[in-house]
Amino acid sequence: MRTLQHHSTTRATATIVALFTSVSLVFGQTKIVAPENKYSVQEDVKAGREAAGQVQEQLPMLRDNAVDDYVERVGDRLVESIPSEFQHSQFRYTFDVVNVSDINAFALPGGPMYVNRDMLEAARNEGEVAGVLAHEISHVALRHGTAQAGKATPYQVGSILGQIAGAIVGGVAGQAISLGSQFGFGTAFLKYGREYERQADLLGAQIMARAGYDPRDMANMFQTIQSKSGNGGPEWLSSHPNPSNRYQAINREAEQLRVSNPLRNTQEFAQVKSRLQRMAPAPTTEQVMRSGNRRTTSGGRRTTDDYRVGQVDPPSGRFETFDGGNLFRIAVPSNWVDLQGNNSVTFAPRGGYGDYGGQSVFTHGLQVGVEGSNARNLQTATNQLIRGLAQSNPQLRQSSDFSNVSIGGRQGLATVLTNVSDVTGQPERIALFTTQMRDGSLFFVVGVSPSREFSTYRQIFSRSVQSLQLNDNYRSSRY
Repeated sequence: MRTLQHHSTTRATATIVALFTSVSLVFGQTKIVAPENKYSVQEDVKAGREAAGQVQEQLPMLRDNAVDDYVERVGDRLVESIPSEFQHSQFRYTFDVVNVSDINAFALPGGPMYVNRDMLEAARNEGEVAGVLAHEISHVALRHGTAQAGKATPYQVGSILGQIAGAIVGGVAGQAISLGSQFGFGTAFLKYGREYERQADLLGAQIMARAGYDPRDMANMFQTIQSKSGNGGPEWLSSHPNPSNRYQAINREAEQLRVSNPLRNTQEFAQVKSRLQRMAPAPTTEQVMRSGNRRTTSGGRRTTDDYRVGQVDPPSGRFETFDGGNLFRIAVPSNWVDLQGNNSVTFAPRGGYGDYGGQSVFTHGLQVGVEGSNARNLQTATNQLIRGLAQSNPQLRQSSDFSNVSIGGRQGLATVLTNVSDVTGQPERIALFTTQMRDGSLFFVVGVSPSREFSTYRQIFSRSVQSLQLNDNYRSSRY
């Protein structure tokens, strides 16, 4: 569906620890204090989002739903276990697998996280996968990226994006991304210092224990990585300097974190390992950078445009809250990105949005926004909105009568529209929800999915609408 022509682009649920897993946190666990940071949390989010866009361009994503879903489930379990003092409601933790053979993992400010395929193949159990993710999650939660960028002298600053990308993404990819910023950065910004690594180890161990994993598996994974070092050491260790006695330090911390019957070997882990082994061999990061074959789908097949392939991530069962300034708050699936326009925000999964014919389109997801209106009542204003949508979607039709609903605690209308997607050529259905603000403007939520998937997505749309909080006293022209 094309968006309106003038538009451009907290995790609340608790993860249940395995039934027979119990965790006892001993008083003597290490106290972690986040470093001083001159940047705001919002700057973490902005810089991480922009850097993630560059990562998606520079590196080939695996694009395998089964593998991605597995890593996301493990990651989400860990995120739910971040201590409250290090939780930031604005952060959105996402987990992607990079289809390269180097052992590497890295995280960007605000939550985007990447694990190389070879890291998964090197792990011997799920606990070791969780160990790597917990370590990277800790870097994000402690805001190490922006804290490190804040140490730059004025002549080094250039753009914050370049600093952070160079600081966190090591090796060839990090150099490629940092060179794309206003200034390139030297080795001081290509790796964390030993103190930040020590903090990530210890907080990661605590997060693992709270999630029902044994922190010793993190220490074991580091030994696994070291054993596969070959000549010059693995990529992950080159971008993550090894604090002295890391293995011993993590095991000492584990003594303070008693986990009975920890999660370790799971059927899902075994299935993912088997699935990866059946795929075509992945290239090295250096080969990818030299050849320019960066965008791939599952099994290494190259595409020219991930969006047009139609590989769309299914909606996460976890919802997180988006804060729309002083106008609204809404909960959406945690793996949906937000694309902000002049008076709207589109929330969509990877592969469910893009540009087509010079206009922004999306095949799966929600658009939330405000439309100016001089209509005397809600139904008239809603009909005007539908006519506006039809101008850029000529096959749009209303397929059901209006029904009365509650939206943000006020009277609203709901209806269903049909359309034929310009992108896929297939039928799609649109759930439309509207209500009026005090100044007469129309607040709308438009949910879009292919017709064959509408029953699933309609539940997502309804849950998001039920979560809406609206403020009639807004004074912002952003939406």
